[in-house]
Amino acid sequence: MYWEPHEYQKKAVKFLVEHGSGQLWLDPGLGKTSITLETFKVLKAAGAVKKALIVAPLRPAYAVWPEEIKKWDNFADLKISVLHGPTKDRSLTDKADIHVINFEGLQWLSKSLAGKSFPYDLLVVDEISYLRNTRTERFKCLSPFLDKFKRRFGLTGSPAPNSLMDIFGPQLVIDRGATFGRFITHFRTNYFYQTGYGGYTWALKSDSADKIYELLADKVLRMKAEDYLDMPELLLNRVYVDLPEAAKKLYKELESQLLIEFESDQVTATNAAVAVGKCQQIANGAIYLDDTDHEYKIIHTTKIDALDELIEGLNGKPCIVGYHFNHDLKRLQKYLPSAPHIGSGVTPKEMQKVIDKWNAGDIPVLFAHPQSAGHGLNLQGSGHAVIWFSNTWSLEVYDQFIRRLWRQGQRNNIVVHQIIARDTIDEAIVSAINSKDKTQQALMNAVRDYSKQVKEREEIK
Repeated sequence: MYWEPHEYQKKAVKFLVEHGSGQLWLDPGLGKTSITLETFKVLKAAGAVKKALIVAPLRPAYAVWPEEIKKWDNFADLKISVLHGPTKDRSLTDKADIHVINFEGLQWLSKSLAGKSFPYDLLVVDEISYLRNTRTERFKCLSPFLDKFKRRFGLTGSPAPNSLMDIFGPQLVIDRGATFGRFITHFRTNYFYQTGYGGYTWALKSDSADKIYELLADKVLRMKAEDYLDMPELLLNRVYVDLPEAAKKLYKELESQLLIEFESDQVTATNAAVAVGKCQQIANGAIYLDDTDHEYKIIHTTKIDALDELIEGLNGKPCIVGYHFNHDLKRLQKYLPSAPHIGSGVTPKEMQKVIDKWNAGDIPVLFAHPQSAGHGLNLQGSGHAVIWFSNTWSLEVYDQFIRRLWRQGQRNNIVVHQIIARDTIDEAIVSAINSKDKTQQALMNAVRDYSKQVKEREEIK
């Protein structure tokens, strides 16, 4: 097949070609992979770049980027190598036009390139929101090489999964501090103020959002799938369940301990996360007995019962069920032994078999860990429903997981079912997702509006 770009894809290619560095904020399904490959071909033909390094999550690195080149005839002349597995040392010295590596491989790459001639002039970071934390090992490994690239592009559909604080790291990668400076501490003090227990929370100053949007206006191209694609309808169904009295009593004890820790003003992010995790486990129906996460005790089956009713109501229509804890999966597999799963321990080859069967309509129920199925999976060939057995704090994970089904090529309207344990941490999680969604949508919409204003001002000049 020959890739014939849509007008919006031509616009995206033009944006990247004209910007030495920039970001594409594109919803899944808009073709950011093929857009980037076409941009590379244009730049390579013009002599602007010779060799590209693409950093991506494991699944897109391993399958999506190589498969996209195989899929289209006009990319057939591009040679791509994946720097992963036992042959990566040999692949590093080959004559490929493009090297793809996953984020976890950056430490190996930094050591392998030390003291050698730097081979790349174009950097592409797929899902650049993975670099929002500048203190991570992956960021530190990539940072020393950033100035060596002539051009740097970032791709994502979730630029601010938690708050506007998340945009600093990715933008630092793209323009080396030209927009927001080189230090997160300065960015925080310029646009945020400390609040909450112990001052651990950073909140936006009253006029900061507009300032941030305006600074990003000509550096980011935002495109929503709904504006360019014929998308199926997306519906939300919240299913509330009540914990049994014994489970409710145990939950209240844990919740009280958590509140006492917060009120002491000495709580840390780590012990707060542990306490919140235990509350969420009980809401789901089980809890680990020790720190090994092997042995667990079943508390109740309320969510399993609610899931059973939802699946029964689908009358055989395929659904994907999101879980979080390993004991969630074990209990789900006891409830429905025939259902396959995507998650830890499943090899890429095994995963592809499951994906193929799912898209063929041969799997009525698929269990999936949202972080394992959040990027690079095309599951729109089948499925009518996404069921959240265990709710997630991460807007990025939430959005990406749903968009495995809700995307171009999906023939069905999609219903998202959230199973929520009433009067538990589940309600706080759902509320947090809603508030984060407003923040991210405000960011995306405002950047798009500011971009139009910038363009209009330039045309007037």
